[in-house]
Amino acid sequence: MSAREGRAVNDRRLRAPAAPPRQPLRQNNFDLLRFVFAFMVFLVHAHVLSGVQEFGVFSRYLSSDFAVKSFFVVSGFLIFMSYENSRSVPAYFGKRIRRIYPAYAFVILASVVLGAFFSSFALSDYWSLPLLKYIAANLLFLNFLQPDLPGLFQHSAYQAVNGALWTLKIEVMFYLLVPLAVMAFARLGRLPVLALLYVGSVIYSAGMGTLAAQTGSGLYFELQRQLPGQLCFFVAGAAAYYYFTHLSRYALPLMIAAVTAFVLQDWLPWMLVQPLALGVVVVYLACFLPYLGNFGKYGDFSYGIYIVHFPVLQLLIASGRYDDVPWLMLLSAMALVVTTAILLWHFIEKPFLRRSSHYVETNRV
Repeated sequence: MSAREGRAVNDRRLRAPAAPPRQPLRQNNFDLLRFVFAFMVFLVHAHVLSGVQEFGVFSRYLSSDFAVKSFFVVSGFLIFMSYENSRSVPAYFGKRIRRIYPAYAFVILASVVLGAFFSSFALSDYWSLPLLKYIAANLLFLNFLQPDLPGLFQHSAYQAVNGALWTLKIEVMFYLLVPLAVMAFARLGRLPVLALLYVGSVIYSAGMGTLAAQTGSGLYFELQRQLPGQLCFFVAGAAAYYYFTHLSRYALPLMIAAVTAFVLQDWLPWMLVQPLALGVVVVYLACFLPYLGNFGKYGDFSYGIYIVHFPVLQLLIASGRYDDVPWLMLLSAMALVVTTAILLWHFIEKPFLRRSSHYVETNRV
């Protein structure tokens, strides 16, 4: 072998990423964390949608923004793991479709059917072009094109039927990105690609935030929270997965540094630091905190809670029956949301999963 050929081989070896861990940690708290994040979003939305002053404690001490960004970190970790553990790209996409779409489509169609009973419009006016547009747009994850149904929640603070679904289209775009990112890893190196995606996402988010501040237009704020603005959180989770060995070696110091960053965020370039700090916190709680038990043994109810809580809250608030007893409304919403999530899991979500799925396996333990 010539010296030139030897250098070329060495260059390829340096550029090619090391094989990722197949299963960083079999016992983890990801299922519990997702449940907690979903419930955080539910409680904050209970305050935002109802405007009940007593519920202000939820918005004061909890953050739906923190929960959603944490969801994206968890997705980055687990979705890249899912891809690396899939036998092919079609198998990977099959897993992703089976996991999110059946329940998602059911909730969209169920909202349309139930909406006919609660709409202020006559049935003949309810079944209209806007309704068909709602079905088509929402089934394609394009919720922003038609977020409301005819005659539904017209006098509410928010007319959207399910305002929490905006994150699902971002999640789907993450799924589409993963195979392309892994291909780029092989050509350009894993760390450079992750860094490029991360920095590009932060620059985009900063740009949209600046335009929003300068113009006062809500459009730029809305664009800021879309893709690629949220990509940095997904990438932070991906980096935690691929460099899990390094993360585990310095887990406690990194956790202390991340918590310190949250405390000092006003003195830091927070938009650049936050995704990494949040990634460390979430993965530390999931993988390095003492194992808190097999929370997924009875199923993954977090997804159901997330996709059904908004319309349930909207219906109960719009009914006006709980105006004088807001805490009873909250308890009723909680019972309905959790019950619906459990039924959704057992009758819609679980039947579409393969027997090798983590949740199906744990259900048999």
